[in-house]
Amino acid sequence: MNTRMNNWRELYAQNRAAIAAAGVPLTAMTLTAPPQPRVSLLDEAGQHAPAVSGGRGLLANPRQHRGAARDRPPFGVPASDRALVHIPRGLDPAVPAPMVVMLHGCTQDPSTFAAATAMNDSADRHGFVVMYPGQPRGRNPQGCWNWFAPEHQQRGAGEPELIAGSARALLVHESRQMVDPRRIFVAGLSSGGAMALILAVCYPDLFTAVAVHSGLPYRAADNLAAAYASMTGATHARAPDGHAIHSAMGQHARPIPSLVIHGTADRTVAPQNARHILAQLMHANRLATPGTCAHDPAMPTASQRARVAGGLSYTHSQWIDDHGTLMHESIDIDDLGHAWSGGVAGGSYTDPRGPSASEIIWAFFAEASRLV
Repeated sequence: MNTRMNNWRELYAQNRAAIAAAGVPLTAMTLTAPPQPRVSLLDEAGQHAPAVSGGRGLLANPRQHRGAARDRPPFGVPASDRALVHIPRGLDPAVPAPMVVMLHGCTQDPSTFAAATAMNDSADRHGFVVMYPGQPRGRNPQGCWNWFAPEHQQRGAGEPELIAGSARALLVHESRQMVDPRRIFVAGLSSGGAMALILAVCYPDLFTAVAVHSGLPYRAADNLAAAYASMTGATHARAPDGHAIHSAMGQHARPIPSLVIHGTADRTVAPQNARHILAQLMHANRLATPGTCAHDPAMPTASQRARVAGGLSYTHSQWIDDHGTLMHESIDIDDLGHAWSGGVAGGSYTDPRGPSASEIIWAFFAEASRLV
């Protein structure tokens, strides 16, 4: 186990060096095991880091953003599981709005993640609510979501149930803004990306579609050592196909629209994880609807190359089912390390040179809304 940890840290250091050479400052992101055996929730997890300074000057806490935001637990949710909620001004409270649940990566919290990704700006432009759950340090000292632990990979238990419960509580009890239960989406970065996939798989009746940025396949690991091996791309024997996903969906099994974003220079979570996620979901969708979803990661319906003005090049691929519905999308970004593409300069784990992941994610979710 120690050897794997050292190998991962070496790759992580190389990744940081590559991004630093490009002039993009990053904060540290570390994967740690959850404390054992305690699973209690601690109040300090709800506290937020100071505002992030970046290319736009000092970024105010999202609570002071143009929209209205609240940092308190929804009804019925433990106080330590705080979620930052952003509601754009101008939304008609009586008209149900879509909602995106955003899951941060290691060392981040809801405020730093909101500021770094600028997802609130996208919400203001397009008119959707954003919820940012936070991982208490009592469950993981570095604030990582425990995607690699079996007790957090299933419906009705662990972190997935707490996050789903927060979304349901906001939907039913808490928001002055009505939320459309048919248009709730989930997205995340790194450990948050892995947990976003778990939520989409275990709660397909709650989350309409998923976006995974620099994340990992479902059940790619069942312990910390296996997690490091999966992150470095050493093995994916635990997640070879979509049977685990189809089984986890149970009676709610259906095709899951998915977007996968990854950098080709990511040395923290190896880029091949993106292909494994796509292959896994494509197979699961085929199991759910054999007649319409028969996709292959190597054979997109459409694929094109593009470049951000003055920034990075990327490959944009789409897979469309027999009914003309966009089911899968991938954005492979050249020279992007382990960072949120197109995020705010100086933010927590961002690279502003890439295409805006926040805008790409919402565009995909808006397209997925047509399925409901």
